[in-house]
Amino acid sequence: MVSYVPFFRTLKEKNISIYALVQKKGINANTINCIKKGKSITTYTLDNLCRALDCQISDIVEYIPDEDSEQHNQDI
Repeated sequence: MVSYVPFFRTLKEKNISIYALVQKKGINANTINCIKKGKSITTYTLDNLCRALDCQISDIVEYIPDEDSEQHNQDI
C-alpha cells in the first residue's frame, strides 16, 4: 500500500496550504483529490510535487507492505 501521510506532513512542515500548492505552484486540483482519496498518481506528478515542495519522493509517499504481500514473499 502507498500512503500519502508524508505529503500532508511535508505541507505542514513547510507551512504550505493546499490552496497555495494549487494556485501558486500550479499543481492540478485533481492531483490533490487523488492524493486525498489515496488513489495512484504518476511519476510525472511525483516529480512536479517534489519540485513544487523542494523535497524528496519519500517526503510525499511511503510504501507500507500489507500482510498479503508479506505472506506472498515468505511463500516464494
